[in-house]
Amino acid sequence: MFTLFTFLISLTLSIQNAPEPDQITFQLIDEESAEPLHGATIYINELDRGATADSEGFASFEDLPSGSYTFMFRYVGYETITQTFELPYTGDQPIQIFMEHEDEHLGEVTVSTTRTTRSIEDAPTRVEAITTEEIEEKGNMRPGDIRMLLAESTGIQVQQTSAISGSSNFRIQGLDGRYTQLLKDGFPLYSGFSGGLSIMQIPPLDLYQVEIVKGANSTLYGGGAIAGLVNLISKQPQDEQEISLLANISSSNGRDLSGFYSDQFGPLGLTIFTAYNQNSGYDPSDQGFSAIPQYNRFTLNPKLFWRFSNNSKMMAGGQLSTEKRLGGDMLYISGEDQANRYFEQHNTRRVSTQFSLDHRFSDQTTLSAKNSFTFFDRSIEIPGFLFDGKQTASFSEATLHHETNSGNWVGGFNMWTDRFSEQNEHPSTAKDFNTTILGGFIQNTSQLTNYLSVETGLRLDHVKPAANNKMWFWLPRMSALYRFNSAWSMRLGGGMGYKLPDMFTDEAVNRAFRNVLPPDLDNVNAEQSYGLNYDINYRTILVDNIVFRFNQLFYYTLLDHPLILDQGNDNLFRFSNLDGFVRSRGAETNVAFIYDHIKLFLGYTYVDAIQKDGGSSVQVPLNSPHQGSAVLMFEEHGAYRLGFESYYYSPQKLNDSTTGRGYTIFGIMGEKTWSSFTLFANFENIFDTRQTRFGPIFNGNREQPAFRDIFAPLEGRYVNLGVKFKL
Repeated sequence: MFTLFTFLISLTLSIQNAPEPDQITFQLIDEESAEPLHGATIYINELDRGATADSEGFASFEDLPSGSYTFMFRYVGYETITQTFELPYTGDQPIQIFMEHEDEHLGEVTVSTTRTTRSIEDAPTRVEAITTEEIEEKGNMRPGDIRMLLAESTGIQVQQTSAISGSSNFRIQGLDGRYTQLLKDGFPLYSGFSGGLSIMQIPPLDLYQVEIVKGANSTLYGGGAIAGLVNLISKQPQDEQEISLLANISSSNGRDLSGFYSDQFGPLGLTIFTAYNQNSGYDPSDQGFSAIPQYNRFTLNPKLFWRFSNNSKMMAGGQLSTEKRLGGDMLYISGEDQANRYFEQHNTRRVSTQFSLDHRFSDQTTLSAKNSFTFFDRSIEIPGFLFDGKQTASFSEATLHHETNSGNWVGGFNMWTDRFSEQNEHPSTAKDFNTTILGGFIQNTSQLTNYLSVETGLRLDHVKPAANNKMWFWLPRMSALYRFNSAWSMRLGGGMGYKLPDMFTDEAVNRAFRNVLPPDLDNVNAEQSYGLNYDINYRTILVDNIVFRFNQLFYYTLLDHPLILDQGNDNLFRFSNLDGFVRSRGAETNVAFIYDHIKLFLGYTYVDAIQKDGGSSVQVPLNSPHQGSAVLMFEEHGAYRLGFESYYYSPQKLNDSTTGRGYTIFGIMGEKTWSSFTLFANFENIFDTRQTRFGPIFNGNREQPAFRDIFAPLEGRYVNLGVKFKL
């Protein structure tokens, strides 16, 4: 009995002397904005316990034994903070933890396409940015052009428009490529007659960033941005000299050489980019036609930058690009047998100049002026027919930027001129035209509250000649960004656009403009559009410091009375307006997981595009309704990169009312860097998915083929190997 009594007394004393549990409360705050960080996490190393901050940034731990503990404070896009606290804590609570932005996982990306220098997360208009690192990755996979940059972005479908010449275009939100503006440093250099081969003739080595705006964005850049716009932003001179050299060979008989030089000499800066791209023609199938045409292309692009005072700077540049491209029967291309063989010969020459001048009157007000001039010469030859035309285009703009306490104002005027003349015209099908567009615009970006920012814009264009007597177009636009907290935000935007009638559609180009009449402006209307976009964003840090990002976009676009090409009883093709509309709606989903040097990106695109003509409704051809992507990347900056990719495309409706096959392609890419030397290799379409495996790409005989729509790769398996020097 005594023993039992002694045990009970000892047990009671030991319980009374045990450490008392304690509680500690934190509030996590953005150091710059002083906003609470909802979703931030706190982790106790010694106890393997964690907590998540609520909407006010508060997080608490209860029942913690006395002792010393290491707390880790983490939030996506912020520097991790580690602090040690002694419990019981005798200071004031809650303990405020101020967190700073970091640059490693989610570095701040600044965009300029909306004419306001803002971070991509703070811009009311939804902008997607392909950064330098991604450009280098995709550039190593396809050094000769920017197809890969666009094709592997969620919501963009690169569409090959010619079975043998390689001509391609890109679709955004289910609409044809001619409804998207392609800019270079804000200059509209690739439009009209020069648009069909543009993305095939732009090497990516000199690009710093690519900014993509989806949906109507016509206030600043004109009515043609119906589906969206893509702005290619070039590198500028930095304090340190840069010399980049790239050499590449591919299994499809391609060879690429590119060089970029940049340096700063006091107030003067200089960049020079040059590239030579060559292919001898490639046919992986037994059908006898070129999947990759024979071509030789040379590009030279020098730019001079001059800061002649603290408040004034200037840029002057030029571009020269020439290409000879021959596609068709491989016997014709090789020269073995050129009699009665089908071919397409495209010869192009582009000469352009760019000039910009910026003067800052004060910290709040800046005046900008810019001008570009483009001369484009292109001939298209097929058996028995030659089309040869010259395009002369110019763009001039004056813009005033003014910042106030309430927001940012941008206003100005710009003017486009576009003149096309056919060199070997036939009187009955003459295609000469001359267009002038004068536009005035104003845009305001305001931070209305700590949570709400709004961007509104209005544009008025006067066009000449008028389409069916309409020469004035009003284009309003509005976008809003609302932040629920540091983790959740949403955007809502909409606007209008228009497209003047012209003959440079894919259907007309594929016919080499043979028997194609230009639009009769007395009887056709400009195409007008109405668009709406909504997206929601979420970001946080999951367990084990895994960064998680999520973006969901929904869109709706209505294109009223679009231009179509029909063949008449006289065998001539004429443009007219559809008695109806094209409606495109859909969704895009982007998910990212980032852990240390491992990144996983998942994407899904849904496109529902229909064409309503009178009482009938059909699906818009050459749109894959369901597209999916998965990219797993292992990389350490400046050391190595290893990626695994897969892309799925569901069956597409074709122009002949049939349906193409769905398919999936897989790829592996890798690169290793030693100081200034990089070796890279890419294995794309590993399992050799080709449309020629699904059936013939043409009807009729080989001498006079009628080519089918291209919905799947033609070149099949693609392997390239290259080296890059960066000094």
